[in-house]
Amino acid sequence: MQFMTQFKATYQSPLGPIVMLADEQYLLGVWFDQQTYFGAKYDLDAASTDASPILSETTTWLDDYFAGKRPDPALLPTHPETTQFRRQVYQVLLSIPYGETITYQEIVAKLTTQNGQPTGSARAVGGAVGHNPISIVIPCHRVLGANGSLTGYAGGLDRKKALLKLEAN
Repeated sequence: MQFMTQFKATYQSPLGPIVMLADEQYLLGVWFDQQTYFGAKYDLDAASTDASPILSETTTWLDDYFAGKRPDPALLPTHPETTQFRRQVYQVLLSIPYGETITYQEIVAKLTTQNGQPTGSARAVGGAVGHNPISIVIPCHRVLGANGSLTGYAGGLDRKKALLKLEAN
């Protein structure tokens, strides 16, 4: 197996610094600086700070996002290194339209429909959402509690509120 060079850069967002990580093919991570599970699984200190086409594209995507332009997440080649179940959860998250929200239980229902059998629990979905390594692009901030309440967000509830407010406009 050939080791691919990893690249990192910091994006200065209106909500604080965001660290981005990519290899030569995929966007691997987008984290608010020091958020929960920040850089999990990766040696960010070993990543190159050389220019990367994927990180340049991600910077443009984030510029558009914070300008309220509704960029399409499909424009970025994401590849979270995770389990099959979590990948399925992230696919559901990617299907949530900009400005809309979903509950953990609704995600379970969508997975069950897709798989033709009961798939996961709200708790398992919550674990997947909480460990999402590609924040904002894979919009875990759009997930709410069963009663519509704001629940945990690895980047902090204040940022979750701000992202939802940005998307509401």
